[in-house]
Amino acid sequence: MASLIRNIVMTFLCVLFGFVCFSNAQLSANFYGTSCSNLQTIVSNGMRQAVNREARLGASILRLFFHDCFVNGCDASILLDDTATFTGEKNANPNRNSARGFEVIDTIKTQVEAACPNVVSCADILALAAREGAVLLGGPTWAVPLGRRDARTASQSAANTQIPAPTSSLSTLISMFSAKGLSAADMTALSGSHTIGQARCTTFRTRIYNETNIDAQFAATRRTTCPASGGDANLAPLDIQTPSRFDNGYYQNLVARRGLLHSDQELFNGGSQDALVGSYSTNAGTFRSDFAAAMVKMGNISPLTGTNGEIRRNCRAIN
Repeated sequence: MASLIRNIVMTFLCVLFGFVCFSNAQLSANFYGTSCSNLQTIVSNGMRQAVNREARLGASILRLFFHDCFVNGCDASILLDDTATFTGEKNANPNRNSARGFEVIDTIKTQVEAACPNVVSCADILALAAREGAVLLGGPTWAVPLGRRDARTASQSAANTQIPAPTSSLSTLISMFSAKGLSAADMTALSGSHTIGQARCTTFRTRIYNETNIDAQFAATRRTTCPASGGDANLAPLDIQTPSRFDNGYYQNLVARRGLLHSDQELFNGGSQDALVGSYSTNAGTFRSDFAAAMVKMGNISPLTGTNGEIRRNCRAIN
């Protein structure tokens, strides 16, 4: 009875004050141990095929998971397509023309449904796929808590306001991550996902042409494929050293003033995260363990569990 009352009180506080509520106790790495025992193998094989075809997809899926969790929790809302009567999150500013990898999740979902129909949520598939993408490119592994259910709603407006922009200041980044229950240290560790993947010219043009806390040779190199006008979709690696390998090169770049995005370089620019960035730049092991822990923490943001939400048959549409 005491436990029930405590849960009711916590739920009331979450709703009343808009707290970010973690439901870690309701998630378990063994959630599908009997109902879909080969789930992790199916996801791993699907991601291996995708990354072998295009290494960038590892980073793309990791980004999808981040953008999903930051909008009303890790509930696969980002996977929902727009329809004549439904507005999803795919065309929100942070996602339009840049969120990708949806077809990879579709393929894995089809394979999972064939093995375990109506059992595994798209939200859990995305969480597992994000880990596998990192692992396949050399990153750490971690036990993914499972048991999330899929949202029946989405919020384009929340996606527009709650996902940090590449122009964000350090104080804005810290505040936006804090709103999701993540510390400044979590934010700095999670930003290390930019050790893989690419960014569009439009997201870093101002930095390479107008900012001064940037290595001159690095800026000149980036300008060759990102003109002052035009070429908005031209791509550049977020990590100039090892763009397709998950390592601590991202932090080494920041120390050398070679962060591609303004928001990247904000982590090492005379502020509160300089020491941690410096530590990660020389200690890959510390970064890997901190990143894994922060990914679990992010994956626990406001999941739908129990009878909330649904298990979608098609990740792109509500049942």
